[in-house]
Amino acid sequence: MALSTYTELKASVADWLVRADLTSAIPDFISLAEAQIERKLRTRQMLVRSDASIDTEYSAVPSDFLDTKSFKLNTNPVTPMRFETIESLDQLAAKTNAAGKPAYFSIVGNQIRVVPTPDTTYTAELTYYAKLSKLSSSNATNWLLTSSPDIYLYGALLQAAPYLQDDARIAVWSALYQSGLDQLQLADDRSTTSGGSLAARARTLG
Repeated sequence: MALSTYTELKASVADWLVRADLTSAIPDFISLAEAQIERKLRTRQMLVRSDASIDTEYSAVPSDFLDTKSFKLNTNPVTPMRFETIESLDQLAAKTNAAGKPAYFSIVGNQIRVVPTPDTTYTAELTYYAKLSKLSSSNATNWLLTSSPDIYLYGALLQAAPYLQDDARIAVWSALYQSGLDQLQLADDRSTTSGGSLAARARTLG
């Protein structure tokens, strides 16, 4: 069976489970798998580049934000900002009373905090790992289902484990799921170190 769309994925999960009573829960299994994948996977296909004007200490992160790759000011020359823990940033802020050109940042909840507080408006570029474009009846596919349908399939099957109790297939699915994640991450890491390039998707923050 093909595994290129949300409908095909749901049908395949149902075929593997052989449990008619779980059919209605399959969309939930897929959603739970996506949440787990987002906690584990960080590849170049997930990178997005966003531009924003920074003129306050705190700014909202994009709605699909997962993790920061880099954050810089588009000054001349460009000014890369250094990530600090929240505690370290507090200490730096305590030592920096005056406003100035931001040099440090951290993620605080759903906001980016910069230190020093900007003394003017700066154009900044945030490159970050974005959440998956979730599969649904209105979004038939995404890059992960296209490139690695096995991760989706075994990830969704694993979410049915609480209903399957001592089913011997769970251990097999778990191993295949983890292998798929590891292989995809390794391939991406290898491409990065071997000089391969993939442009981050660009968008402008509102």
